Amino acid sequence: MKVLKKHPFAVEAFFDFSLVLAYAFPKEILQERLPAHLTVDNFGEYGFVAAAMVRTRHLRPKGFPRFLGRNFFLTGYRIFTKYHDQRGKRLRGLYILGSHTDKHTMKVAGNIFTHYHYVHSPIQWKRDKSTLEVWSETAEPIKKLQVKALWPTEETAPLPVHSPFESWKEARRFAGPLPFTFTYQEEAKQMTIIEGVRQHWQPQPVQIEKAQIGFIEAEFPDTTPLLANSFVVQQVPYWWKKGRIEQY
Repeated sequence: MKVLKKHPFAVEAFFDFSLVLAYAFPKEILQERLPAHLTVDNFGEYGFVAAAMVRTRHLRPKGFPRFLGRNFFLTGYRIFTKYHDQRGKRLRGLYILGSHTDKHTMKVAGNIFTHYHYVHSPIQWKRDKSTLEVWSETAEPIKKLQVKALWPTEETAPLPVHSPFESWKEARRFAGPLPFTFTYQEEAKQMTIIEGVRQHWQPQPVQIEKAQIGFIEAEFPDTTPLLANSFVVQQVPYWWKKGRIEQY
């Protein structure tokens, strides 16, 4: 079973949309949460946690026909990180804290083949020309989710009030997801590197009218996160390469 968890095959999907909110934390707090060989990808004194809400269609092993794919709503919580791999390259990517899905099938398959820590959550969403709303009302605080975004706004729209960025140009450097995702197995001393391949990737700023994210509140109960930016991409083909393992 542990062998299967290393992302043993490529996966492809189509993103109807991916809404990502980046929250700023003191970088020292996030560094404490990272395993060996990963460092916080910081902006001054801050590091960032991405909360991503993604509507996927036709998710399946790469090369399989579309009709065998399945549609899911996924939420993921990741730390922006840097990693110097054993080939001597500096990679920017995300370290997994946790993932939620609206389907039990994705929870089961995701936890067989990945270390993304999927749990089931009854996520709902609705979208019109001006807004996107995502929510999950549960008895468990960690799954509570309420987000309302104005969809999308112009780049002249103001950044979040307490954002450490002075412009959308600065903020765009931390518009997730990033090209790589990392997981580390301490017992085996193995880093798994998953590379994402995307097309037509043009993040657009959105204005967040309301946001309560129970997972982040539960993960960092003693720290008040600052909403740093929020971006959306739409109608994007996406695929993930087979995981690459580096042994330490």
